[in-house]
Amino acid sequence: MSETLTHCSFCDKHKDQIYKLIVSHKVAICNECVDLCGNLIANTKKTNKPSESKKSIPDPKDIRDYLDQYVIGQETAKIVLSVAIANHYKRINNPDAATEIAKGNILMIGPTGTGKTLMARSVARYLDVPFVVADATTLTEAGYVGDDVESLITRLYTAADNDIERCQRGIIFLDEVDKISRKSESSTVTKDVSGEGVQQALLKLIEGTKCKITPPGSRKQSGETIDIDTTNILFIAGGAFVGLDSIIKNRIQGTSMGFNASFSTVGDIDLAEVVPDDLVRYGLIPEFVGRFSSYVSLHALSKQQLISILTDVQHNFIGQYKWLFDQDGVDLNFDSESLDLIADRTLKTKTGARGLHSELERILLPHMFDLPRYRKNDILKVMINKTQVNTPMTLLQENL
Repeated sequence: MSETLTHCSFCDKHKDQIYKLIVSHKVAICNECVDLCGNLIANTKKTNKPSESKKSIPDPKDIRDYLDQYVIGQETAKIVLSVAIANHYKRINNPDAATEIAKGNILMIGPTGTGKTLMARSVARYLDVPFVVADATTLTEAGYVGDDVESLITRLYTAADNDIERCQRGIIFLDEVDKISRKSESSTVTKDVSGEGVQQALLKLIEGTKCKITPPGSRKQSGETIDIDTTNILFIAGGAFVGLDSIIKNRIQGTSMGFNASFSTVGDIDLAEVVPDDLVRYGLIPEFVGRFSSYVSLHALSKQQLISILTDVQHNFIGQYKWLFDQDGVDLNFDSESLDLIADRTLKTKTGARGLHSELERILLPHMFDLPRYRKNDILKVMINKTQVNTPMTLLQENL
């Protein structure tokens, strides 16, 4: 039957008129019709695919619920961040709105290890947008040794798989932004290339400008550049701002002088009380502070929250190490006393969730060193107790 098929069943061209005729037992199709159908399917996908500018507006509650899976505590911070993110995408998803909405970048203030970077990264994952973390202390003004601020956009472009439209809807997290504060409020003769100068260089980028970048893999000498509009790129800045609480306290408490002055005391200061003038006094220039409309304050983690980070959240630390041990056929467990002690030790170092990771690495190092031999010696289970938390290296020294 197939031998009698000499014409394309779709366009009716004879096999001598085309390059290839693909024949089945009842129908035949030529290479030209195959190409045509392929193009039709591709164009249909493009037509039906929601454009980047028509994506649905995220619900703040959905963002908060998603963050709950990865970040322990910080309830107020999650709500503030979720609302700010939703408003940002309302703005960029309706570029033709009659009312012009100002760009709302976000400043996150809180001790190290409280989840600033994790919250920003989780939001980017939820929104499915490219994300870049940059250490503000590595940035310098253009012309000085170090990374200039335009390198942030190049990195975001790479994270977006060289897709300009995705890049222009991405998120950049500026970490350690408190470290680029001015050394003092008075101007100095010496150029501050890693402090105020970097803040000045970031202003246009954060507010929104056309930025020319050299595509990855291209040489600057070639002159090849790509224009990236940063107007819709969301900038989230984070920092510990050590000492900011004292500035807030002085503002709230005021100063009293004279024999009849009354003294008032203020308890623990909530960083949520921060106002722009406090940040200016800390060392950020007014123009830089003005680029951030939302302030998110995070608090130091409690002991119970640290234990939850160890055991409960998605991709928790103990779960990660249990997986590593399982690769060698060894079951890893912690008793309740050891978890309490790990949290206590981390509280003393004031390093937050990062400190938990360091503690686990210190405790489990002797076991990880000998894991390949545990299976051979029929050691199939490891239980971490209080003694192993206090003196882990004793075990390593005994096995050397």
